[in-house]
Amino acid sequence: MESEKLRIFDEDGKFVGVETRREVHKKGYWHETFHFWLVERVEGVEYIYFQLRSEHKKDYPDLLDITAAGHILATETVEDGIREVKEEIGIDVSMEELHSLGVIRYTNVHHDLIDRELAHVFLLVRKYDMEDFLLQPEEVSGMARIKLDDMILMWEGKLKEVEATGFKMDSDGERAEWNEPLKKEHFVQHEDHFYLKTFARIKMKLEDN
Repeated sequence: MESEKLRIFDEDGKFVGVETRREVHKKGYWHETFHFWLVERVEGVEYIYFQLRSEHKKDYPDLLDITAAGHILATETVEDGIREVKEEIGIDVSMEELHSLGVIRYTNVHHDLIDRELAHVFLLVRKYDMEDFLLQPEEVSGMARIKLDDMILMWEGKLKEVEATGFKMDSDGERAEWNEPLKKEHFVQHEDHFYLKTFARIKMKLEDN
């Protein structure tokens, strides 16, 4: 995986070449990623889904993150990134079903990893049952469903915790019900502006539909 080739860009978003994933994260080159967010409406209330990263992941283990996401390889188009949805959480979706939320730029520094992403962000509004998710165990170990408005309030500093429902995979590979309050530290520490900008764009799109 570290030898995968990614397109790299300058501060103005201009393409400047190709580098390995290892070098991209070592030197902090801007590169492209695909972000997929799943939201559902139930009786007028909007819920957003997060994946729980596997405890075996090198980066950000056992923390909640984007519903599904991944790097866009140098040989791929943005649309090819949709493969991550099926691979990570096991649901079939097509690009035609998604709403584009544009590109969000953000930086995340974690130990010796410098992650500067040009994230192509997409939204799907649809109801799923937790049983519909078939997780890639080396990547994902659970799913959580949280009120979107509560997530916004927590990132605005107006709530200390949010209620989540979902499931985790236990040591035997079985699903265990998950229902507990979560705080900001339970989520991958992307920049605050990334979460707030993403949630704002989701809310705007939801108001249009």
